[in-house]
Amino acid sequence: MEKVVMYSTGVCPYCVAAERLLKSRGVTEIEKIRIDLEPLRLDEMIARTGRRTVPQVFIGDTHVGGFDDTAALDAAGKLVPLLNGA
Repeated sequence: MEKVVMYSTGVCPYCVAAERLLKSRGVTEIEKIRIDLEPLRLDEMIARTGRRTVPQVFIGDTHVGGFDDTAALDAAGKLVPLLNGA
């Protein structure tokens, strides 16, 4: 299983939804980068993604995007293969 990293905040319902979706697809560990607790990481997130909203999900080296992007990838049947390194 590929490493999953998610930029998030403590009060983001989309972050919770993204985590729930990923866990339902077999992800057991998500490295969460809390930009509300580490404000300097916000600049890092923007530099890596070009986006200012959370969540921002990475699977391995692939930037998936936010919750809507992750859900769309799942609906297209591409999330699980990406998680499995395909």
